[in-house]
Amino acid sequence: MFMGEYNHSIDPKGRLIVPAKFRESLGDVFVVTQGLDGCLFVYPDEEWQAFEEKLKTLPMANKDARKFVRFFLAGAAQVELDKQGRILLPANLRSFAGLEKECALVGVGSRVEIWDKDRWEATTSYDDMDEIADHMLELGLSI
Repeated sequence: MFMGEYNHSIDPKGRLIVPAKFRESLGDVFVVTQGLDGCLFVYPDEEWQAFEEKLKTLPMANKDARKFVRFFLAGAAQVELDKQGRILLPANLRSFAGLEKECALVGVGSRVEIWDKDRWEATTSYDDMDEIADHMLELGLSI
């Protein structure tokens, strides 16, 4: 399970250090794709395969389902760690997430999210957590 927040910079060649705690679970080769909320999603191969299987079950006759599948699969790239623990983020993914220099890598359970640091800080206001917790009850999650 991925958890925690780490800050790193993208170098001029588009390489990003993956925190050692995340590298242990991600392995040497894993998948980075467009994510929701303007970030990138990072999946270990096993989790990515499970996610692909779920995508395959969506009805191809449904326009929203086709668009959803395209969003994740067309934007996906398999990346490999170099000897310094870095990955090369493809230009299209850096552009999608607005990644230029400072990044936040955030563990969120089965995946890692890569955020532009300023966007991450703007997103992490938790003033409405009581209201959100009420909605989680509706989804069957209680604390």
